[in-house]
Amino acid sequence: MCTGSCAKCLGWTLIPLAVCGFLANILLFFPGGTVLENKAHLSYEVWYFGGILGSGVLMIFPALVFLGLKNNDCCGCCGNEGCGKRFAMFTSTLFAAIGFLGAGYSFIVSAISINKGPRCLTHTDPNTNNQTWIYPFQNGDYLSDTSLWKKCQGPTDIVPWNLTLFSILLIIGGVQMLLCAIQVVNGLLGTLCGDCGCCGCCGGDGPV
Repeated sequence: MCTGSCAKCLGWTLIPLAVCGFLANILLFFPGGTVLENKAHLSYEVWYFGGILGSGVLMIFPALVFLGLKNNDCCGCCGNEGCGKRFAMFTSTLFAAIGFLGAGYSFIVSAISINKGPRCLTHTDPNTNNQTWIYPFQNGDYLSDTSLWKKCQGPTDIVPWNLTLFSILLIIGGVQMLLCAIQVVNGLLGTLCGDCGCCGCCGGDGPV
């Protein structure tokens, strides 16, 4: 497959993933589908904007670059179309690296949040009605023991809400990292061998 066509395919795949990551992070601001009067009660990891920045904004730029690679020859690189296409492919590896870091950031934030569990309204003393907003779980213990979920008194369904959305972000981040890594390899091949195939395949630097 031509490296430009491969990059375009990756770009089209990254855009919906970026949109999904952005929306998942937005939904985390409404735990259990409710609006908290005090936003300070949200889990700290929500404010790290892993899905909005990492899997969202930082992924849009590489995706747009990948989409335009097939027709981008960097103005012919001083009249040499083949040279221009090679330079464009090399530039794509830099954007792919940026995308990889953004997706990695979202992946790490999501993994940390899943392990910690959500911040929720919890009884501090079972003999009283005193409640406070804390992280009631330890080292992911709630993942294997759903009976612990009752520690969270509110918001309603906060545990499955956070777990589902951060799991989605974790998966999206992992897939985006893989796609960006593929483009790094694809971009290097395009830099060394031209837009199509490798070293003469499909005409090497010829038009596609």
